[in-house]
Amino acid sequence: MRVDLKPGRDFAPRAGHPWIFSGAIARIEDGAAAGAIADVYGADGRLLGRGTWSPKTSIAIRMLTRGDEPVDAAFVRRRLAAALRWRESVRGSNAARLVNGEGDRLPGVVVDRYGDFLVAQFLTAGAERLKPWVIEALEALCAPRGIFERSEGNVRRAEGLAPSTGVLAGAEPPPDVIIEESGRRHRVDVRGGQKTGFFLDQRPNRDLVAMLADGRRVLNLFAYTGAFAIAAAQGGAAHVTSVESSAAAILHAEESWFLNGYDPDRGTFVRDDVFTFLRGDLPSFDLVILDPPPFARRRTEHDRALAGYKDVNLQAFRQTERDALVMTFSCSQHVDADAFHDAVTAAAADAKRECQLLARLGPGLDHPQALAHAQGRYLKGLLLRVTEVYADARATTEARRETPDAAPARRHHATP
Repeated sequence: MRVDLKPGRDFAPRAGHPWIFSGAIARIEDGAAAGAIADVYGADGRLLGRGTWSPKTSIAIRMLTRGDEPVDAAFVRRRLAAALRWRESVRGSNAARLVNGEGDRLPGVVVDRYGDFLVAQFLTAGAERLKPWVIEALEALCAPRGIFERSEGNVRRAEGLAPSTGVLAGAEPPPDVIIEESGRRHRVDVRGGQKTGFFLDQRPNRDLVAMLADGRRVLNLFAYTGAFAIAAAQGGAAHVTSVESSAAAILHAEESWFLNGYDPDRGTFVRDDVFTFLRGDLPSFDLVILDPPPFARRRTEHDRALAGYKDVNLQAFRQTERDALVMTFSCSQHVDADAFHDAVTAAAADAKRECQLLARLGPGLDHPQALAHAQGRYLKGLLLRVTEVYADARATTEARRETPDAAPARRHHATP
């Protein structure tokens, strides 16, 4: 099928942006099936490249090539081989992202390795079209024990595709796959856990926590299955308090704690709403980690998400004293790094905390992103050091802690 762009609307694809929005299209062939390979032409009649057609979303074309390159099984194998060559440089774990969608020039295709198993996601109509070629190439290049599909979520729903899960090739993975990451062991539910089972993108930030945690009292908020808690314990934290609203996830976190052989007295696992917990009667902490789920899953939720980020960071700052560290993240695609930075800055100011910015954080090297694709930079984080707590802030914090009706946290200690 052929797609012609409007005058002046070909700058983004020429610059390497992988998306063409429907408003940029001047003409398109009638009757093209979802996922069809489209030849994309500029207004000057020159071929820009080839991409896949998505008729049900505003992202009409996801580019695969720049120039006249056939899209076939050999093309997919070359792309996968290139992605795998880079992952050979990313060592220290038997789990990694092997294919990162647009970042590896295969839009909508995500492949994660967990030991001997691969978990694949095909999130767009175009990715569905490529699926047989992807599976064939993965079997040839990786020789996994099995490939399990986890194609689900908002992107796929927007494309008009039903969820698809199950074995694509080889054996079905067990209920829990044990992975190792920088000397830490984790149980991963690849069949039912969030995303493909584990937040692989946070690996370098977990390594950073392990480096910084020695002797610190750590508060791990939105803990999920406790990966940051394990990193803090590995780094010598004096005590780690992990807070998570999901009963299944917090139990999983405790089990991972014992899997790594850590002292039960060094870990407290709390099932509670984080916002409620932070308004309870709490001690101060030396390292606070905030890794919440997306607060904005669509553009219309942008302002509400920023309010949420400000609120949760404000309450977290109030649990810190001078020289404490705060590591805070946003994984909302619709909240950019500058807006997130501004929300955290406002939270620190309202909490009467003066902070140093030590580092801007993001995903690991196995999560490459196309340089021109700002929308792909979903994970952004800040590492901050509290350098001053103003006197009126201390008085306010103490008064709040002494209020009789302050909500107590619902907590339990890790037990074997």
